[in-house]
Order: sequence, then structure tokens, then C-alpha cells
Amino acid sequence: MTTLRVVLAAAAGCMISMTAHAQAQASAAASASPYPVRSVTLVVPFAPGGGTDTGTRILAQKLSQKWKQPVVVENKPGAAGMIGADAVARATPDGYTLLIGNLGTQSVNPSLYKKMTYNPDTAFAAVSLIADLPLLLVVNQNSPAKSLGELVALAKTKPGGLSYSSSGSGGSMHLAAELLASGTGTKLLHVPYKGGGPAIQDLLAGQVDMSVATILELNSHIKSGKLRPLAQMGTTRASALPNVPTVAEAAVPGFNATSWMGMLAPAGTPKALVERISADVQEAMNAPEIRDKFAGLGAVPVGSDAARFQALIDADRSKYARLIKEKGIAVD
Repeated sequence: MTTLRVVLAAAAGCMISMTAHAQAQASAAASASPYPVRSVTLVVPFAPGGGTDTGTRILAQKLSQKWKQPVVVENKPGAAGMIGADAVARATPDGYTLLIGNLGTQSVNPSLYKKMTYNPDTAFAAVSLIADLPLLLVVNQNSPAKSLGELVALAKTKPGGLSYSSSGSGGSMHLAAELLASGTGTKLLHVPYKGGGPAIQDLLAGQVDMSVATILELNSHIKSGKLRPLAQMGTTRASALPNVPTVAEAAVPGFNATSWMGMLAPAGTPKALVERISADVQEAMNAPEIRDKFAGLGAVPVGSDAARFQALIDADRSKYARLIKEKGIAVD
């Protein structure tokens, strides 16, 4: 028996060594191979016009210049981003199909949905945090509320009578608005949409009273005067809107709700290739013209290594898991 155990242990050790060697060879081959040699697809799991979509198109143009290959942005909306995420999770892990995920897809959905078509813990390899996306509370230009204080007072006169649109149930915009309602002691009616673009369009049309979205997707409508910003939902005022107070300043001390966007690859993508793509994204996001474009739209350009991005995903997943449980938030 002792001899058999020794033989089995040796065989197991050999298999582990062979697997590690194969992985090392694959990584070395990926590092040595030219990339990309054809078009790269960036899957945005939301409808066109939202903050993640807008930022992705800016980055895609820069990467296309860098790589000398087309970088195609493909929108695959639905199921709170899970349709697009699932498509990337099932894609060949060769670096040619990448996901642009956000707080909702990577950190919130696992706590909201009991059944997912992919394992959120093992389906992806983090590549780079692209940008932080500060959230903003806005109302239609015809709203009687000229400040957050006035909006809160109005909401308290008719509980559940004021509606707000979001990019979808359980998304970062939905959770931020519920945090705001809780912090101000108000009750608001949630109207979810399939993406930030449609949610904003109905606010512009006067179908809902307010909305929470990223500054990135709201900025042009604010500049045109069609939407009125009442409060920023992060801890500091964004440079694009220096005169708009934060929720913490105006109503709820300590309030903080932000979103972000980042790039992920299908699990199994060679580590060397992930690192190469990450380095290129970091270089792109550090380019002055790209930083200026993101900042001008109200986003905070980042560009990080994979480890920092994965740490953020994990920290936010823990944070929102607690919030969802405490508030009893559930999707329809």
C-alpha cells in the first residue's frame, strides 16, 4: 500500500508539473505572438448612448490607432448586462473578444441573481480599470425643483409620487437612488430601462421626474439646458461640474455612490496576453487627449493593472452584497 501511495503521489505530482509547464508554454507563446492581427471586439453589455458605451468608443478609437487594427464596439444589452457578459464568457480566450463591464455587471449582479448562466467568480480575467464614472442626480428642465433640498421636500409631500429612471433593476443607478431615498427619508418610484440611453430619453421627454446616471452620459444634455443637475453622488465634486454640490454637502453627510467601467477577458486568456492588453489600455488612458476627453465628459480616467482592478471588483462586491441584503433589494 505504501508503494502504491508513493506511485500515485508521484503521478499526481507529474500531472501538476505538466499542467504548469503547459500553462507556461501557452503564456510564453502568447507573449511571443503578434497581437492583434485582426479586428478586436469590445462588447458593451448595454444599449448605445450610456456612459459605459460612450467611454468605450473613445477608448476603442485610441486602441485602434495603437494596434493598427479595427476595434469594434458591439452592444449586447439585456438582463442587467448578463447577456453581453455571457457572450464574452463563452468566447474563445484569445484576446479578440473583450468585455467592458461595470459596477453592476461585475460586483452587483452576483448578489441580485440566484441563477446566472456563467460563474461570475471564474468566468473572467480582469484586464484594466478604465475609468471611474461619478453619478449625478438630474431632473427635467421643467421640474419645479431647483435644488436637492427642494426635490426632497417635494418628494415628502407625495410619497411614491415622484418617479426616477435608471439603466435597469439592481444596477448602480438604481442602488444609488435607493441609497438617496433611504438617506433623505423619502419614497420614490423606480422605473427601470434597458440601458442608460433609454432611461435618459424618457427623462428628456418628461415621462419620469428624475434620473440617476453617470455624468458621462448626462453632460451634453446639461450643457444644452434640457436637464438640471441637482447633486453629485460621489465624495467630491467632479471638475466638469464644479458648481453642483455633492449629496453629502447638500443633504446626507457621508453619502457616497459611484460607478466605474473596466475591461475583462474570458477566463483562460493567457496571462502574458492579458498583461499586454492591460499595458496598452493603461498607455491609452494616460494619453493627454484621452484623459481630456474623459474628464471633459465628467469621468475620471484611470487605466490600471489587472490586480488593482480585481481588488476593486472584490471590494465592491462585498460592499453591495451587504447593502442588497440589508435593504432587501430584489430584481423583478
